[in-house]
Amino acid sequence: MSRRRAALVLVVAGLVSACTVAEGQPQPAPTASPAAPVPESVTLSTDRPRQSPGDVAAGGNGAPYNYAPTLLLEGGKYRMWWCSQVSGVGPAGDDILVAEADSPGGPFSAAVPVFSGGGTGFDAQHVCDPSVLKVGSTYYMYYTGAETDHPYGSAIGLATSPDGRTWTRANGGKPIVTMSRNHMRDNDYGAGQPAAVYVNGWFYLLFTDTTGAAAGWNGAGQFVLRAKDPTFAVNVEILAPGGFRRDTSTHARLRSVVDAFSVDVMWIDALAAFAIAHEVDGGTRITFWDKDFRVQPYPPAMIPGPWKEGPGLVRDSEGHAPRSVDDPCERVPIDLVRATRMEAAPTGLAHFGADLVGSRACLDPDRAAGALIGFAVPSPQRTIDLVTTDGLIRVERRGVAEKLAARVIDTRVPGLDGAPVLAEVDAAAKIVRSESGIGFLLDGKLYPFADPAVAALNSSPVAQVNARQWAEYERGPWLGP
Repeated sequence: MSRRRAALVLVVAGLVSACTVAEGQPQPAPTASPAAPVPESVTLSTDRPRQSPGDVAAGGNGAPYNYAPTLLLEGGKYRMWWCSQVSGVGPAGDDILVAEADSPGGPFSAAVPVFSGGGTGFDAQHVCDPSVLKVGSTYYMYYTGAETDHPYGSAIGLATSPDGRTWTRANGGKPIVTMSRNHMRDNDYGAGQPAAVYVNGWFYLLFTDTTGAAAGWNGAGQFVLRAKDPTFAVNVEILAPGGFRRDTSTHARLRSVVDAFSVDVMWIDALAAFAIAHEVDGGTRITFWDKDFRVQPYPPAMIPGPWKEGPGLVRDSEGHAPRSVDDPCERVPIDLVRATRMEAAPTGLAHFGADLVGSRACLDPDRAAGALIGFAVPSPQRTIDLVTTDGLIRVERRGVAEKLAARVIDTRVPGLDGAPVLAEVDAAAKIVRSESGIGFLLDGKLYPFADPAVAALNSSPVAQVNARQWAEYERGPWLGP
């Protein structure tokens, strides 16, 4: 009998497993300092509500339930990993599956099991609650593991992959976060349900620890660690009441940022804020925190509808919110998938969403560049400025900018006036190509892009280089969405 079912007798409010703990009535999120005022002229609302008519994905081989999804938007495709139990795959426990679709509303392709219990170690029987990022060329999957169904058996592990399908356990197969044992409550889950995001060189990890000192009466709460090391083995900072601080131990649970189980998190560049998605009566609440988790700069938003288990937000490869192609200056699309039906366990994954409206990001120098990454705008010199993660690339030919950008916005954006110009793409600027990709070579620095048609549009000569030469170029930012 899985730990998920065994815990029914322990927590009346819901279900507990190696992967999932029960959520009691939502309580106000604890804060360490008074909430900051909403940035001037910003009043957020929601519109364009949407949801799928039914399930968008399911496990194969008679999988009894599907829940705890994580989604990445990559190259126009939506990839989703989630937890299920597939007969004939690995030990008799929770497994992680993957599928992809052209839309978060599906339908997703046939599910493929890609990660199962290791047979030995802390995750011998159960692996679930995946949270996937891609940083550089490496996929990182943070997950809950459990050796068996015994109490307080959950811990957080990490696996890496070159393609999102073939995974290798990191940290020598040992957990990277274990429970604190600060307070042993009736909820005997332990530590797990990770949600990870990568922002400005830092990996942030939110997670449940029912034994944490600052957890609620029922074990609910979300604790935060950050580190530049994806394994959280060195120089880890913990979130405390005064902000982040370096600590020799990762076991201190001094402050929770939301009273919930099984959350997801993303960074919204247009708002310069973290957004935490967690379930409450009536749907999924989006709670906002500033970059240091000190203040809540916006009131919560709501994605209504039925639910049975926690949500998975649609995010880009580093865990940031996708940008609105229609109106990146004002809109932020919020799409998520959550388990919505329960028999013996949650059995279906459905899509819900809405747009946040009113960010006014392009009027704010601190938010405009982040909101417009991958877009292009007129420059002061009758050329086109392509917005990248590091600054502007000034492009002479509009047709080239249109190929490189998600869209060219026809009016100059005031918030970009102070952004640095990294390089200029004149007509016939040199391009290099290898089996690894294609990119402009500007002042000795390589700026990769996706579409080979850019070369002809820019009348650029193309030099073939080998993989070693390609790897040796100093890198500029990616040109494109």
